[in-house]
Amino acid sequence: MLFGVPMQLLSPGRRPLSPGSRAGLGAAIVVLALVSAVEIADGPSANYVGLVAAAPLLAAAFASWRIVASVGVLATGLGAAFVLKGGLLTLAMVVNVVGIALAAGIAAAVAVIRQRQAERIAELSKLASVAQQAILRPLGPQVGTLAVAGHYISSTAAADIGGDLYEAIDTPYGVRMIIGDVRGKGLDAVRLASIVLGSYRHVAYERADLRAIVADLDRAVARSVGDEDFVTAALVEERGGTLTIVNCGHPAPLLLRRGKVIPLEPPAPAPPLGFMPVVAPRVERLEPGDRLLLFTDGLGEARRDGEFFPTADRAWQLLGHGTVADGLASLETALVEWVHGQLDDDIALVLMEYSGPQPVTTAAVPSWEVGTPGT
Repeated sequence: MLFGVPMQLLSPGRRPLSPGSRAGLGAAIVVLALVSAVEIADGPSANYVGLVAAAPLLAAAFASWRIVASVGVLATGLGAAFVLKGGLLTLAMVVNVVGIALAAGIAAAVAVIRQRQAERIAELSKLASVAQQAILRPLGPQVGTLAVAGHYISSTAAADIGGDLYEAIDTPYGVRMIIGDVRGKGLDAVRLASIVLGSYRHVAYERADLRAIVADLDRAVARSVGDEDFVTAALVEERGGTLTIVNCGHPAPLLLRRGKVIPLEPPAPAPPLGFMPVVAPRVERLEPGDRLLLFTDGLGEARRDGEFFPTADRAWQLLGHGTVADGLASLETALVEWVHGQLDDDIALVLMEYSGPQPVTTAAVPSWEVGTPGT
């Protein structure tokens, strides 16, 4: 019971209040309590009763429309009670009560509009997330001869649907991987990420040279964006233990080898896709047990109190043990702890492990094909 009004009126339904509704209801109750205290201290005349109109208006900024309507009923009843208690009914007092009721109605209407807009934004955000998840197909646990895991870490900002992308496929030219980051956020970024991945999934099977793939992807991006839009990307190919990397303005992958972390910087810098990059491949010979981490710039930009997450310093500790999926899970846990759960950007991660050259097996020859020479 609050000011003679049952709490069920303030909290209709059995579902628990959301944090926003609790904040709005709490602020409204504080306003009502303060105005009531001032009126009681001022004596029988209702000089300040019009101030209770602020309660439903304040609640409308945070709470659901049902809470706002309940607060409006309470504020109107409270104002009428103070006016009637004074005994002397004047036109000004009647106008005050009518004004409180009008403010309550306006506040409820504002809350309805705000709630519908919030629900629409939430639905659009959910649809974008579903579209993004459909674009980023699950990786691994095995692609060709490599153990591979991919993971997407969403930022805490509800509206930030990012354009980070990754893929790993087994082609006639070896296992090929791409990781990229579309400039910007929202549905446009998701759309461009889908264009890049769609093009990549086609040309990765057709082009023998990674530089030709880059040229194809650059044309696809240029046809789809404006002059200031672009996609950073790193493309990786593993064939017979030889690792080839081309980099288009993307953070350098990290090679994890025997406790060391080696950034695989490109021989020469190249601009992102959309700016006609001319790439220079970097070639490395892999050793059994080597791991390679591909990531987007959200990892490099994650910071706490101005200090960036020490990716290179902690990469072996977090990623060098267990399965590749275990390694990415450890990295995410450490990263979220570092930033206290407040990421500013989405992050895409791919971790692969090279186990060494695969033995060549000879298929058994059917007995009916075996014959004696000369027969």
